[in-house]
Amino acid sequence: MQDPNGLCDENCESRLYVGNLDLRITEAALIRMFSPFGKIVSEDFLWHTRGPKRGEPRGFAFIQYSAREEAKLAKEKMHGKLACGRPLVVRLASEKYLVETAEKSSKGVGESNKTSLSGTTSGQTSRSAKIAAIKNKLKALEEENSSAKKQRLAESTSCSEKVDCQSSGKRY
Repeated sequence: MQDPNGLCDENCESRLYVGNLDLRITEAALIRMFSPFGKIVSEDFLWHTRGPKRGEPRGFAFIQYSAREEAKLAKEKMHGKLACGRPLVVRLASEKYLVETAEKSSKGVGESNKTSLSGTTSGQTSRSAKIAAIKNKLKALEEENSSAKKQRLAESTSCSEKVDCQSSGKRY
C-alpha cells in the first residue's frame, strides 16, 4: 500500500481500519454494517494465530472499498457508532499507519532520540512530522474521549439492540 517514498497508492485511500470490535462481531456482521456505503472489494478480519487466544478475533479489521469516496462516507457515518456496546474506531488505513509510525519514532531508544519541545532533534524524524504526529495523537485521544462519553450514555442499551452480532438480522 505504501511506496518507498511513503506515499499512498490509489488503493490506500479507499481502505479502512475498523477497530475496537467486540469479539462477538462476525465477519458477516461487519460486512453487513459497512456494505450500505459502497461496494466492498475486500475485507481482512484479523485473528490470533498463536498463543492462548489462537483462533479468536483480534478486535480489528480492514475493509477495502472500490472508491475513495465510499470509504470516506463509511468513515464519517460509522466512526463512533456503537456495535455491541462498543464505539467503533474507523479511520483510513493510511491514517492509522501514519499515527503508528509517528508514535514509534517518538518512542526512540535512549536519550539521543528524544526531542525537546524547542524542536531540536537528533533522530531521523523532522520537527514538522513530530508536530503532525502529536496533533494526530491529540485528535485520536479527543475522539476516544467523546466516544467514551457516548458509551457511558448508552450503557443501558444492550448489544442486541445495536448490532445483531451473530444472526442474519441487519441491526446496528
